[in-house]
Amino acid sequence: MQTTVSRRGSKRDLSTPRHGDRFGSYYDPEGFGRFSERIAHTMGTARFLVIQTVFVIGWITWNLLAPDGWTIDVYPFILLNLMFSTQAAYAAPLILLAETRQADRDRSEAAEDRRRGAEVKADLDFLAREMASLRLRVVDSDDLARVEAKLDRLLGLTEGKEARADDGAS
Repeated sequence: MQTTVSRRGSKRDLSTPRHGDRFGSYYDPEGFGRFSERIAHTMGTARFLVIQTVFVIGWITWNLLAPDGWTIDVYPFILLNLMFSTQAAYAAPLILLAETRQADRDRSEAAEDRRRGAEVKADLDFLAREMASLRLRVVDSDDLARVEAKLDRLLGLTEGKEARADDGAS
């Protein structure tokens, strides 16, 4: 059953959602997350603290020493307090959002590490089974030492590849 509504001479199917939103704006959650990480990274630096300290000292000095007509904020410094409150109100959620994104990245990296660890363990188990199988086949053979040397070289090459792969991933 198709439900349509006539609106100013046009018919629209109400069973499907509209394209986009009403005002034509687009919200990128990843972009906002990157923005919050930049803010959190900036606010956590000594440079930011020094700049803010210089600003506050300048603000207080100007408002204490400037003539009456030139002051921006009088002694209780209500405007300065309002700026700090606004900064704190925005900084705390932005820092929490940045921490949440970092925790998500850490979780995905841990999952990838577990997957790679399981893969390496499976490879080592396979090599151990193959080595045991070869030993059983050549137990009575004269060239057991030769086969073991080849297997040791093969295992050394495999470990070298894994070490280079780990160095490349780091």
